[in-house]
Amino acid sequence: MPSALILGASRGIGLEFVRQYLGEGWTVHATYRSEADRVRLRDLGAHTLKLDVQDINDLAGIAWQLDGEPLDVALVNAGVYGPRASTVRQPPSDAEFDLVFRTNVLSAMRLVPVIAPLLAPSRGTLAFLSSRMGSIAEAGASYGMLYRVSKAAVNMVAKLAHADFAPLGVRVLSLHPGWVRTDMGGPNADVDVTDSVTGLRHVIGSPGAFPGGCFYDYRGQSLAW
Repeated sequence: MPSALILGASRGIGLEFVRQYLGEGWTVHATYRSEADRVRLRDLGAHTLKLDVQDINDLAGIAWQLDGEPLDVALVNAGVYGPRASTVRQPPSDAEFDLVFRTNVLSAMRLVPVIAPLLAPSRGTLAFLSSRMGSIAEAGASYGMLYRVSKAAVNMVAKLAHADFAPLGVRVLSLHPGWVRTDMGGPNADVDVTDSVTGLRHVIGSPGAFPGGCFYDYRGQSLAW
């Protein structure tokens, strides 16, 4: 039975990944922060793991909670948007910067050496949920600057993880889910969460068509870094 680890599984895209993988008979390990989230994930059938990505002790504890169990897929999904008003003309405060970069970037950097070795035996896939807004090549406006810069940094983490772990058989992807109707994306977003995750899972599950070290959207289109 294949096994997936979903980091940031309590709501939105992460929760939909949990639902879809469980629906296909996978063993799913899902991280939570609050007790209510733990109960929701447990009732769906997931194995729950406590993780606050800003807590270094929780990050270190993921390894012993998994107890060396091999994984086929790991999705690094935990993230925050930060101040909507952030632009070149209105840079973030220290507190805003720390929140977004510690959540989106530092946690990803700390998780790679913990998770990637668990994927090597199965030649599995480590996927980072990024955003097209993190593409330097496609940047045409500075709205959401702090989020954009954090996702550009996450893309670099993914490229470096690919460089280090591809020789061990680990496939590393950076993924754009589209503008998805979730708490973060809002009700006016143009992609349903079910459609987004179905497409992302197709990319993750098709290593021949979508090789590692690349940046794809939920439709399988290659994106510029």
